[in-house]
Amino acid sequence: MIKIIAIIPARYASSRFPAKPLVDIAGKSMIRRVYEQASKSAKLSTVVVATDHKEIYDHVKNFGGNVCMTRADHASGTDRCYEALTAQHEKFDYVINIQGDEPFIDNDQIDLLANKLDGKTEIATLVKIIDVPDQLFNPSEVKVTLNKNKEALYFSRSAIPHIRNTPEDQWMQKYNFIKHVGMYGYRSDILERLTQLEVSSLEKAESLEQLRWLENGFKILTVETTVETMGIDTPEDLAKAIHYLKSGG
Repeated sequence: MIKIIAIIPARYASSRFPAKPLVDIAGKSMIRRVYEQASKSAKLSTVVVATDHKEIYDHVKNFGGNVCMTRADHASGTDRCYEALTAQHEKFDYVINIQGDEPFIDNDQIDLLANKLDGKTEIATLVKIIDVPDQLFNPSEVKVTLNKNKEALYFSRSAIPHIRNTPEDQWMQKYNFIKHVGMYGYRSDILERLTQLEVSSLEKAESLEQLRWLENGFKILTVETTVETMGIDTPEDLAKAIHYLKSGG
């Protein structure tokens, strides 16, 4: 049986939103909402928060969650996940990296991804067809192109592919553009290898860590979800999330 651990990286410092994991969303902190949603998944052996700050650590302990203290100097959530994995007292076949700023994550999405972690898959991640025109040219929404095996060919903050000889407002009529949903499943041995890779030129250009993996020959299997996610990157996003809850979302 495949054993899967979900790790939720929760960094205290943020240039756009300091102490973001601890913000209150209608009576519960954001990190608690993520933790509780992830814990509903039937595919996970355990869920752990990986943090670099004692206040977050104590908070998770206080609501009864599993938490691991990690170094403050990690360059990415992937590196933080690997440190948390090595701190566990048991072995896991796969790690699912769950974004700590998506308090309404659907546990069915976690199960969807987990179903592809069969021992052969190196890395898997979620994608979704873009159905909101504003997302296509928004650099915060990462786009992805796939091969016939549903493996990622390239990720970009630009709209890819380019639709030649067609006005941009008609592009979505010509092609099903796909966006990346930032949840990863890594086979444990592959996760270790990813943390040893040097920063790549494409990664620097787009500021997308997964391009480093593609440049080094790793395969990223994609799994399509139909569920829209709601990440919280700014105080304005938080206001939208609170409105979503109060309106019965």
